[in-house]
Amino acid sequence: MTDAGARVAGLPATVVVASNRAAAGVYEDTTGPLLVTALAELGFAVDAPVVCPDGDPVGAAIADAVAGGARVVLTTGGTGLTPTDRTPEVTRSLLDREVPGLAEAIRAAGVAKGVPTAVLSRGLAGIAGDCLVINLPGSRGGVKDALEVLTPVLVHAVEQIVGSDH
Repeated sequence: MTDAGARVAGLPATVVVASNRAAAGVYEDTTGPLLVTALAELGFAVDAPVVCPDGDPVGAAIADAVAGGARVVLTTGGTGLTPTDRTPEVTRSLLDREVPGLAEAIRAAGVAKGVPTAVLSRGLAGIAGDCLVINLPGSRGGVKDALEVLTPVLVHAVEQIVGSDH
């Protein structure tokens, strides 16, 4: 475990997959497991992803995780432009403060990798209570790009939310 992992060892984290089709059993989600692995490697205590339809069920899953003491909630999916992509809306209603730099950096990382459609992601990042909530794209490539952005800063961000020293 890294030094960062030692600092967050055991802190709870949750992964929420917003996918109408995966929730209906049409296909198996492959983005949630990537996030679970990354969080575990950073030292967080994380269970299997919560897979639910987009919209209110995602909001309920985020709210449940926050109420249950999660210090990080990463969502994947539901950030695009289709009428069923509602993850940012249900997330915003739960946030006390936004952290726009994280969402902006995730979009910029995708564009830098030659994915111009990364700018279409409407994902948010912010703080709900003592929990950092971040919306990621629903594609494996988008999740991998987001993890490159988040891995170096996630532990520090989580520590800062509760007032740890810089």
